[in-house]
Amino acid sequence: MGNSALRSALASATLALGSFTFGAQAAAPLSKIATPGYARIMVGDVEVTPLSDGTADLPMVDLLKNDKAKTKAALDKAHLTTPTTTSTNAFLVNTGSKLILVDTGSGALFGPTLGKLADNLKASGYQPEQVDDILITHFHPDHVGGLMVNGKIAFPNATVHADKRDADYWLSQENMAHAPKDFTGFFQGAMTSLTPYVKAGKFKPFEHNGEVVPGISSLSSYGHTAGHTSYVVESKGKKLVILGDLIHVGAVQFDAPSVTIGFDSDPKQAYAARTAAFSMIAKEDDLVAAAHLQFPGLGYIRANGKSWTWTPANYTVRP
Repeated sequence: MGNSALRSALASATLALGSFTFGAQAAAPLSKIATPGYARIMVGDVEVTPLSDGTADLPMVDLLKNDKAKTKAALDKAHLTTPTTTSTNAFLVNTGSKLILVDTGSGALFGPTLGKLADNLKASGYQPEQVDDILITHFHPDHVGGLMVNGKIAFPNATVHADKRDADYWLSQENMAHAPKDFTGFFQGAMTSLTPYVKAGKFKPFEHNGEVVPGISSLSSYGHTAGHTSYVVESKGKKLVILGDLIHVGAVQFDAPSVTIGFDSDPKQAYAARTAAFSMIAKEDDLVAAAHLQFPGLGYIRANGKSWTWTPANYTVRP
């Protein structure tokens, strides 16, 4: 068969196929089921359940204290958009004798893309009434807002723990009166979220590093706020360091750890706290949990000169 005849035969076959119907062609409707919002990992004998409170699009190019072109380039390299979709994560720790929640998400203090923690906690197999203790890294609204729901205490059987320095600052009417207006909402959110627990005798601030509840110790990492605290979970020789807000944008701050964010109360101290914590973690090869890295926020930090390398923890369907 010549070339012209071959082309003619192929054209005829294409036309024939084009007129043939291969069954139903309608597109499937979009699924409205939400993305699963919890994961599971074991630290020794302790079960840790990362819980998603949702995501928010934040103007990180403006918030990060860095050359904007460099921030934009780093975000582009990591295939991140501007504004940048940012996770808010909390961590549920089951020691076998206690159920402990580290941070509570935003509750109703932010928009509709956040405030998912309670639903995801239930989806993970637990109920708010089962939580024995709540450890707060700091009093910003995306960490304490979930303490209340519809004006009522969300965790009726839990005792809340946090560094006294943060409580003294954010629960003070005088401090709110003298703070920049942009932070008024932060004070109001903290007061709305914590005051009912304080009045109910369910708030126990601590003043020194040490064991807060059996198996979990506080690690002062001041700077992001006056009393910002990380927590260390230990079991069977294994450790998980829950960082809180020591880092917000991994695509930028691992390579350039001196870059701080506009939410830091004391940027120099926040940078120093990040360096100290990361150095300890890298030396001890500890597992890390971070509040604002991409959900589930679990991984490992390695030293890389004056920078750091982040390796996400391997996913497993088994505890």
